[in-house]
Amino acid sequence: MTNTTTALEPLVGRLAETAPGLRVETGPGSTGPYAYDASNYRVPPRAVVFPRSADDVVAVLRACRETGIPVTARGGGTSMAGNAVGPGVVLDLSRYLNRILDIDPEARTARVEAGVILDALRSATALHGLTFGPDPSSHSRCTIGGMIGNDACGNRSVRHGRTSGHIEALEIVTADGVRAVADRTGLRAADPEDRDAVQRVAALEADLRRLIDTNLALLRTELGRIPRQVSGYQLHHLLPERGFDMARALVGTEGSCAVVTAATVRLVATAQASTLLTLGYDDVVDAAEDVPEILRRHPTAVEGMDEAIVATMRARRGPDSVTGLPEGRAWLYVELDGEDQAEVDARAGELLDVLKAQGRMTGGRVVHSPAERRSLWRVREDGAGLAARLVDGSESWPGWEDAAVAPENLAAYLRDFRKLLAAHSLTGVLYGHFGAGCVHVRIDFDLATDTGRAATRRFLSEAAALVVEHGGTLSGEHGDGRARGELLEVMYSHRMIRTFAAFKEIFDPEGLLNPGVIVDPAPLDADLALRELPLVETTFTFPHDEDGFAGAVRRCVGVGRCRSDTGGVMCPSYRATGEEDASTRGRARLLQEMVRGGTVQDGWRSTEVRDALDLCLSCKACSSDCPVGVDMATYKAEFLHQHYKGRLRPRSHYSLGWLPVTSKLVGYAARPLNALLRGPVGTLLARLGGVTTERRIPAFASRRALRRALRASRTGEPAKTLLFVDSFTRAFRPEVAGATSRVLADAGIPCTAEDDLCCGLTWVSTGQLSLARRIMARTVARLDNGDERPIVVAEPSCAAALKRDMPELLGTDAARRVAARVHTLTGALTDLAEPGWTPPELPDDVVLQTHCHEYATFQGRHPRDLLGRLGVRKVGEAEGCCGLAGNFGFEEQHYDTSMAVADLALKPRLDAIDQDTPTVVVADGFSCATQIDHLAGDRGIRALHLAELLDPAAERPGQPGENS
Repeated sequence: MTNTTTALEPLVGRLAETAPGLRVETGPGSTGPYAYDASNYRVPPRAVVFPRSADDVVAVLRACRETGIPVTARGGGTSMAGNAVGPGVVLDLSRYLNRILDIDPEARTARVEAGVILDALRSATALHGLTFGPDPSSHSRCTIGGMIGNDACGNRSVRHGRTSGHIEALEIVTADGVRAVADRTGLRAADPEDRDAVQRVAALEADLRRLIDTNLALLRTELGRIPRQVSGYQLHHLLPERGFDMARALVGTEGSCAVVTAATVRLVATAQASTLLTLGYDDVVDAAEDVPEILRRHPTAVEGMDEAIVATMRARRGPDSVTGLPEGRAWLYVELDGEDQAEVDARAGELLDVLKAQGRMTGGRVVHSPAERRSLWRVREDGAGLAARLVDGSESWPGWEDAAVAPENLAAYLRDFRKLLAAHSLTGVLYGHFGAGCVHVRIDFDLATDTGRAATRRFLSEAAALVVEHGGTLSGEHGDGRARGELLEVMYSHRMIRTFAAFKEIFDPEGLLNPGVIVDPAPLDADLALRELPLVETTFTFPHDEDGFAGAVRRCVGVGRCRSDTGGVMCPSYRATGEEDASTRGRARLLQEMVRGGTVQDGWRSTEVRDALDLCLSCKACSSDCPVGVDMATYKAEFLHQHYKGRLRPRSHYSLGWLPVTSKLVGYAARPLNALLRGPVGTLLARLGGVTTERRIPAFASRRALRRALRASRTGEPAKTLLFVDSFTRAFRPEVAGATSRVLADAGIPCTAEDDLCCGLTWVSTGQLSLARRIMARTVARLDNGDERPIVVAEPSCAAALKRDMPELLGTDAARRVAARVHTLTGALTDLAEPGWTPPELPDDVVLQTHCHEYATFQGRHPRDLLGRLGVRKVGEAEGCCGLAGNFGFEEQHYDTSMAVADLALKPRLDAIDQDTPTVVVADGFSCATQIDHLAGDRGIRALHLAELLDPAAERPGQPGENS
């Protein structure tokens, strides 16, 4: 094995000659996030390279061979076994090598580059009534190349099997930089005119055929025994009776034999009808006992999970986030499909009757609602993340998360496996593809101490022996990687292990491709990321993380949901830029490096971490959308506080961070100052304050306007609620305070107003936490006075600051008492309005932009749901961040990113508004409304606050002239 400490200068220089323009990153801010995937391992690379073509890959492999530097190919970086980390060069194929090259509906094939996201392929093929069969839970961010590397399967593997069963041809680059095509009958040079390549590939194939011919009996007896036997190399595809299927033999080699740059994949028809059953059980073993009977009904999916995952989902996203499950402590999802919905429903009913007669099921139902189905599948798909950090705060880890047995042996295996866990005093959270016999389990290993690591090694050795005893495999779809490569000797004969090594050596004689996996594997307890770290002193209390800030950033386990382009709100900066270090995961990994003093050496003063956090919009969506509850907005606030402690800050921290103070002063002379700010003086002040001049500075309201609005809304009724008039409402739209007051009175919960307090949000978002604490402490002292009335806040971001930031920053019982009383207007109307209250007449259609902080912090209290209950027939929601995000979009360096985020969801929704049709746009957040005005104000489109829409004193929206 070549020394991986070889200097990078020769490599970088060589690449500059052979691949000019190729992006090569070597700094800690770029390489740090790539030291991790979704496994337990940390292997910092020397460089990260972002190829745009197969020729770029050729140049990298040739240069690495010349300089003796190993190469690890990487897709979405969601590997759970350490398959996508390596010590030399990491090839990120997802960033640019991600084109769909061709779709042939008649042949039912598609040709795609390795970095294509599975969901992107499925969206493109859906136009032809086709799809790619394997569907891992990471389908929104995993790449086709990564699926090929691991031989991934997914939720519907009962029907569609493994990725290898859907591959027609692979376009590869060998370790010495030769382009070749592996297809169903062998291996050939990609360019038949390249004589050197033709000779090299012919020699390679000849060596492979000799290897197979001398091991026929071995391959026939040890490989391909059960459907999910992914461990090792799948050399049985090269047997004569299988036609020397080189394409499928390379699937599952984890990038250790060649780098896949493109693939021709086989597509399947989309089902015309389907239905989902949810079945409840007292125990996962009982659920597994019913699997053989279920399989006789030819389902597409049979998925299992235990109660811990469901409890965590409900705790993190609200009790309504999981509906449609029958009583039980473990569940199966069973999906049936067919050509006719009535026939499918009839089969579902028959299956329920049979399972009831079996006597193990505690309850079962057919899920008819599409929304319920989506909700249920999301619970299952987020299983790895939800199981990583449970509702009680306990942590669990992969390492033995992918074992598989024949489905008929599953119950017996689970029974013995749970005994093994108990014998080692371990707890496992179980879920997985029960219909295929594949069990995913995350276990509360102690990977931070020498004692714990030794205990983990003993458990894994015994677990490997147990699954082999049950006729199973170490890995069913995640690959062996660093986690299980060492254990292959438990599963296979010494001769088979030598055959695997010979196969790799033919392709990669110098061992440069993804070293440490499958062949000559690294010890399973080497390069573990977790270790004991000193407590980090912080201003936020991080009450939900036992180890404080270090435990908080450790929440990220790399599952990568933040790299999704669709679904939820997280992560707007990644969606706008496509950069790993602009994702929640990338930032969390850099913060982990900072805490451990790894690739990031400067602690809180790190410029690499500062730069990675710079494009974080502090939208808080990750605190809800991330399965493990990473809260990057809070981490950013803490970092900025520590980073700039005792130092000069960016200008916008003063101009925008102190807005509650300056706006209060401006309120005494709003009219002349507004006139001044609209001219050259305003432009000059914006530049001096680090504020973009691309936006119009919002007009300030006078103090008199607020008093007038509140005076006009008084009803004389005894107040049942307290209206907290936040700084944004007070300074820019006092009419919202008046409307909110009237709506609350109309709903039977009249209010009294408190208009001289602040939530501290702007100081939190700019990391001025000492000031934020003082302001919040004053607010708590005023509000925690024995008054238990609910507090209603019209501005969602300020409501979220009071609800979450305030108790986590102050850490006092008083702060928690005040936070427990806080509601958004949506929440107040949902939970507190008098029964039977109905608002004035509402329009049929509404375009809605929900504030990210409301989405993240007030789960189950969504404006969309409230509008539907109040009678709005169609709510067209812009599902995503508006892009302005408080101070972010006003800062001059962030304007372009702010607009790019708006382009993702909000702008298309506004552009679709028909100018000839009266349309109501609702946005409770001041920043959302400001962005809407910036995007569409010139077309007469203005966003209403929900209070203005429901205001009994207002002209009814939708009448001629409103947004028209």
